[in-house]
Amino acid sequence: MKDKVINNALVPKLRFPEFRDEGEWNIELFEELYSFKPTNSFSRDNLNYNTGTVKNIHYGDIHTKFSTLFYLNEEAVPYVNISLSIEKINPENYCKEGDMIFADASEDLDGIGKSIEIIKLDDEKLLSGLHTLLARQKTNKLTIGFGGYLFSSDGIRRQVQKEAQGAKVFGISNRRLSNIYVYYPQNKIEQQKIADCLSSIDDLIVAQSQTLEALKTHKKGLMQQLFPAEGETVPKLRFPEFRDEGEWEVKMLRDICTINPSCNTLPESFVYIDLESVVAGKLTSKTKIYGSNAPSRAQRLLENEDVIYQTVRPYQKNNFFCLFEDETPYVASSGYAQLRAKECSKFLYQIVHTKDFVNNVIAKCTGSNYPAINSSDLATIRVSIPKLLAEQQKIADCLSSMDDLIETQTQKLEAFKTHKRGLMQQLFPNPNPTNKWITNQK
Repeated sequence: MKDKVINNALVPKLRFPEFRDEGEWNIELFEELYSFKPTNSFSRDNLNYNTGTVKNIHYGDIHTKFSTLFYLNEEAVPYVNISLSIEKINPENYCKEGDMIFADASEDLDGIGKSIEIIKLDDEKLLSGLHTLLARQKTNKLTIGFGGYLFSSDGIRRQVQKEAQGAKVFGISNRRLSNIYVYYPQNKIEQQKIADCLSSIDDLIVAQSQTLEALKTHKKGLMQQLFPAEGETVPKLRFPEFRDEGEWEVKMLRDICTINPSCNTLPESFVYIDLESVVAGKLTSKTKIYGSNAPSRAQRLLENEDVIYQTVRPYQKNNFFCLFEDETPYVASSGYAQLRAKECSKFLYQIVHTKDFVNNVIAKCTGSNYPAINSSDLATIRVSIPKLLAEQQKIADCLSSMDDLIETQTQKLEAFKTHKRGLMQQLFPNPNPTNKWITNQK
């Protein structure tokens, strides 16, 4: 006989008041709750986003864009090419509302077995495709909407990861997925309340994400109008007090800033900024090291208001405006070009993020896997700047204020995501993996 689970504390830390006397959650093997349906192996080449009668879930989209609770009319899902024959597919193998779809392959352990729950199909036909596992409940013990969050919870995810196989690429089979234990409240009203709570948080996260994207789009539009287009010397949008100031000047980058100021000696100890330390304009990690142990690339001794420009894969725009609040010295890798403005440093930071500047940098890059530009070529990139320092400052202040709004909105979004993670940890039991849940039963 199968092993029997025993656990005297299979209850979540946080429970809605009306369910606090409901006792422990049920726990069963996955295979007792779900059966698997066949999937197809259509590649991206067999799919399109324009025409067709049947849509298809590709595992890559589960990893990158689909919501945990999947509404077909809210997601961009490709069609199966009409040239392919699908007549022989059993109607039972099309997705149904309440089905779980798992990605059975991932390049990292965190992504293996990532899943979505089909919530609404609106009478459209949907197939589960390449590198997916399609699971359907046998007796509908889990209410629709609960499963998506359940299979995203820490306790379940740890079990899935433990069952994964592989080194460089991880995989999980339906047989190994069948081995995990699934726990749930017997009362479907409690299941629904948990799902509704987390779904409302997801709605807030989506709204905050949309606001963030709107701010980024607005800034992008401002940049396109506040700087002259390629080949022009006057921007489309100009502050009223500067409309009669005439054309902007065209200069090389080296004319408006000092590139890689000389540094004879490094401090005894400093914070080292390497190419992994900056993401989207933010210093995400700090590593303090001693000069005697410093890597050979630690060459750029920074000052406040310096700009460090990522010369490797510059299209990523992982550049940083230096504004340090402590007295600790900071040194950047030679993978950055250190730019010290001769006039307005914030204007310099904004101009190196314009579309034309980045495109001109990329055009001068060498290498395929790691395209890079050397400092000498970077110095010759041409830029247009206003003659008046006051206009430079006004543009910089405008765009910097947008950056501040974007950063504030980013923090709000992260706060909601953190809140959701905390709720997930408390609304679902999180058994300690070192505890012995299972005892052999003859």
